[in-house]
Amino acid sequence: PRPLSAAALCRRRYVAGGHCTSAARLEGKVAVVTGANTGIGKETARDLARRGKVIIACRDIVKAEAAASEIRAETGNQQVIVKKLDLADTKSIREFAEKFLAEEKELHILINNAGVMLCPYSKTADGFEMHLGVNHLGHFLLTFLLLECLKQSAPARIVNVSSLAHHGGRIRFHDLHGEKSYNRGLAYCHSKLANVLFTRELARRLQGKSQRRAEFTANALHPGSVHSELVRHSFVMTWLWKIFSFFLKTPQEGAQTSVYCAVAEELDSVTGQYFSDCQPAYVSPRGRDDETAKKLWNVSCELLGIQWD
Repeated sequence: PRPLSAAALCRRRYVAGGHCTSAARLEGKVAVVTGANTGIGKETARDLARRGKVIIACRDIVKAEAAASEIRAETGNQQVIVKKLDLADTKSIREFAEKFLAEEKELHILINNAGVMLCPYSKTADGFEMHLGVNHLGHFLLTFLLLECLKQSAPARIVNVSSLAHHGGRIRFHDLHGEKSYNRGLAYCHSKLANVLFTRELARRLQGKSQRRAEFTANALHPGSVHSELVRHSFVMTWLWKIFSFFLKTPQEGAQTSVYCAVAEELDSVTGQYFSDCQPAYVSPRGRDDETAKKLWNVSCELLGIQWD
C-alpha cells in the first residue's frame, strides 16, 4: 500500500505542474479577470484577492456574486467586485468598458480568461461563430477598449489564457465563422491559436511604441488539462473528465500559470511569450507566423468595426 500511495502522490505532483511562488503584493492596484465565477478564473481571482483589488467580469451575475462572496469571506478582502460582461455580445463588452472607465482610474492587470469549449454550432449576438467570438474577438475588443487605461497605469500586464490545443488550430480566413464546415473541437483549437497570435501581435505593437520595455507586457499561457466546467457542452468529454479526474489539474493548480504571468517579478520585461506550468513553453509554427498574426489583427478590427493601429 505504501509504495502505491507514494506512486500516487508522485503522479499527483506531476499532474499539478508548476506553482507560482511569487509573494508580490498588489496594494493600490486593480486586476480584472474575465469568467471568474468558476474554474480557473475563480481560482485566479481568489489568489489575486489575497494581494489586492479584483474585478470579476462575468455573464452570470448570480454565480459571480456567489464566487465573490466566497472569496471575500476567505481572504478578508472586500475589494472583490462583480461587473456584468457577456463576451458573446459586443454591446455588453462596450457597456462593461464604459462603466469600468467611469468608476476606476487605473487598471494594472487584465486577465482574458473566459472561454467556451466544444459548443454545438451557434453564433454570438453579432453573428460571430461562438468559439471565435467569445474566446478571441470578445477579448480582442475588451483589450482595445481598456488599452489606454492600462497604458496610463503602467507598468501593466495583459494575460491571455490560451491552450495546448492551439497546436491543432489554423486560422481559416475563408471560413472564419464555420459556415461552410464546422467541427466544434477544431473550432476551439482555432480560437486558441487566435489567442496566441493576438498576444504575439499585441506585444510587437506595444513594444514598438513603448519607450521602456517593462512598461507594458502581453503574454499567453496554457493552464494545463483542468477538471472544470469548460467541457459541459460535450457529454463524452464530461464523462471522460470524470473518469480521468485523477490525471487532471484542479482549478487551483490550473490557475497557477495565470497568476504567475500576472504577478511574477521575473516577467517584468517579458512580453509576447507563451507559458505552461509557470515556465516558457513551445509554440506551434502557426502560432509563430507573424504574417498570419497581422492579418488576423486586421480582420478582427474589420469584424468589430474598430481602428487599432
